[in-house]
Amino acid sequence: MREGTGRSMKHWQETREILRRLTEAVAAERAVAVATVVHIEGSAYRRPGAKLLIEASGTTVGGVSGGCLEADVREVALGVMRDHVPSLRRYDAGSDENTVWGLGLGCDGKIDVFVQPVTFGAMDVWNSTRELLEGNQPFALSTVVSGAEAGGSIVALGGEVIASSTGNAGLDRELASEAAAWLAAGESRLETIGLGMVFTEVLHPPPWLVILGAGDDAMPLARLASLMGFHVAVADHRSAYLTEDRFPSASRLVNLRPDGDIGRLALGADCYTVVMTHSLAHDREWVRRLLDSPVAYIGVLGPRARVRNMLDELGAAGSHRVFGPVGLDLGADGPEQIALSVLAEALAVRSCRQPRHLRERSEAMHAD
Repeated sequence: MREGTGRSMKHWQETREILRRLTEAVAAERAVAVATVVHIEGSAYRRPGAKLLIEASGTTVGGVSGGCLEADVREVALGVMRDHVPSLRRYDAGSDENTVWGLGLGCDGKIDVFVQPVTFGAMDVWNSTRELLEGNQPFALSTVVSGAEAGGSIVALGGEVIASSTGNAGLDRELASEAAAWLAAGESRLETIGLGMVFTEVLHPPPWLVILGAGDDAMPLARLASLMGFHVAVADHRSAYLTEDRFPSASRLVNLRPDGDIGRLALGADCYTVVMTHSLAHDREWVRRLLDSPVAYIGVLGPRARVRNMLDELGAAGSHRVFGPVGLDLGADGPEQIALSVLAEALAVRSCRQPRHLRERSEAMHAD
């Protein structure tokens, strides 16, 4: 059985927050368990890799569904912490059993959730995972979810085992080899290895949204982009505008003119940019510089005629990477709604999707 998951922008940040709380709980000697979605069939609210942390007190962080599974998973986790035995559970939205137990699943699909106690023996894996989440490299976390080795995990980077809790060097090598293949493919997978099932979770760093212009209307854009899972950078030549009070969720604030050292922005192929300085000269220069970069998306705020004239002057009319006026036609009014419109367009571009109503889509929402 193999399951491709696609990429979730929120996954990296959510996992980092869960592991931060996990580390705090273990340091305080509080019992804790982690539930992970490892497989879905049909429709589901969350993708494989989504996690829920549960403490013995019942406190939870994260989620494995839209709210319909969490109560039951919490009870399973309390038993797992008590018995020190992991559990692989299947939830079927269409089964009579779920109706009897009152789960009221809101999705028409099957969801497999692996619940494991967090032990001191596994902390090398969790700590290594947390360290890698502070960087910017994709890596894999492979966990045995059934069989005699259930609960054993490795963290792999480029086919190399960074940390392991399996206690089995031969199994580690096999898991690392498989993890390297799924890491290269960019997909998380549930598959049979030996006598057990293994979930290999591939974690990708989130894309960057670089906002060029730090005016007041950039503030809700940065805030919403961060909530959606982007790393956010804001660049402006006016240092007084680049403050943590104005952009508390931004990962980077860069004091830079459009004719400055653009290399400071580290613009890559998985980078999305929005030009919104409100100065025609500055906007034109930023767009010119961005056209020479590998960024995936160049959004330009401003009237259609202004953007068209700018692109004509730059010899870039018809560029598939430039979106101006930026955003989807949502009838947006005001900075917050415009921010939503801009980010909806960027997400559609990133997903290679033509925006449309979900009611018009016949496939499962998370189908690749």
